[in-house]
Amino acid sequence: MTREGYNKIRQEVERLEQEEMPKIVARIAEARAEGDLKENAEYHGARESQGILQAQINEMKGKLARATILDPTAGPQNEIRFGATIKVKRLSNGRKEEFSLVGAGDEDFGEGKILATSPLGSGFLGHKVGDTVKIEVPAGILEFEILSISYQ
Repeated sequence: MTREGYNKIRQEVERLEQEEMPKIVARIAEARAEGDLKENAEYHGARESQGILQAQINEMKGKLARATILDPTAGPQNEIRFGATIKVKRLSNGRKEEFSLVGAGDEDFGEGKILATSPLGSGFLGHKVGDTVKIEVPAGILEFEILSISYQ
């Protein structure tokens, strides 16, 4: 993943641990103060929320522990690879689009950030400016012409 994606996940873990978890702990304490825990739905609901939140935190921490941070500017600049921002023209309608090939945690299709390992992202890998690329996606086959490649 990129440094940006790593930092985004790390900040989310910190937010969950520092802001959300204390709220749930407070809910548990309030529910516990009400007495009998066997039939206390608020207590059991808060404990369930705590477990779900802790599972999310653990999953994100696991991603961070296994992450390899790559520098997109290192390597050949004339070929599409992880970290590239590409401009393409869709051959079916002539529409120009821009995509950035990113790692897990950094994807946002609305902003043109696609996983490098997705069908669309992996279909672009290895191609150069001027290439025509046919990519099979669940919706069918898409054809693109590569207009430009850049790394930031």
